[in-house]
Amino acid sequence: MTIEINLQSDKVENALADNAVVGIPSATLKEVLSLMKDQAVGSVLICLDRKLVGIFTERDALKAMVENVDLAVPISDLMTTDVLTITEGAPLANAIRLMTKGKCRRLPIVNTEGLLVGIVKVSGIIDYFIEHFPEKVFNLPPQPNVVMPEREGA
Repeated sequence: MTIEINLQSDKVENALADNAVVGIPSATLKEVLSLMKDQAVGSVLICLDRKLVGIFTERDALKAMVENVDLAVPISDLMTTDVLTITEGAPLANAIRLMTKGKCRRLPIVNTEGLLVGIVKVSGIIDYFIEHFPEKVFNLPPQPNVVMPEREGA
């Protein structure tokens, strides 16, 4: 099978991250930052009754630090609410397109009712490529298709 066929036939769940962390909108910035540190993750999905309402990432954390935001502020005031998502069962190729177009490294997966299923990350997609196409990943020359203009040697 080619990479293109695999990406069209394999579902986004094939690259599902096993460490999605969920928080609630009323949690404070301090609680969410502690959660991110304890769980060693770069984002927390903010849900209300399993429905995704936002995401808080390390970029949001940096912005809050630069702006010297009070640690007691509810995360609902700081999270990104216009979250790009993908529906479960969608082809992995669609996730890659969405992540590229939206310039994001994480894409929450929701079901048809909008309830959180999980998250796909760039690292999960790379792991997918390594698992399914190791010969393509590990056997690439440093600069493919390079033709030397002159013969080397003495």
